[in-house]
Amino acid sequence: MTEEASLFDRAFEEIELIGRHVEMLKVTKEMQPIGIIRLSEALGIPKHKVRYSLRLLEKDGLIIATNEGAMVSDKYEAFINGVSEQFDDLIERINRIRGD
Repeated sequence: MTEEASLFDRAFEEIELIGRHVEMLKVTKEMQPIGIIRLSEALGIPKHKVRYSLRLLEKDGLIIATNEGAMVSDKYEAFINGVSEQFDDLIERINRIRGD
């Protein structure tokens, strides 16, 4: 594997992770409160990946853990509304690197 491929592989993995987090937030909002097993089944991803994402989302204040399951916090709407803008910023940065 070339060094360039390795760098891009990491970037692709990060984008996939961001996509998983955003999708998890949306499903949590629709089905809250929701536990790890139901979230895993709804998303079709392993429970250990759900746990990891939930920990990160909770750390960022986007998810609240309750006895009944995960729920979105009051930061959810602002975050979701800003997702498109964040992706636009990312695309702009990529285009600058490419020289577009």
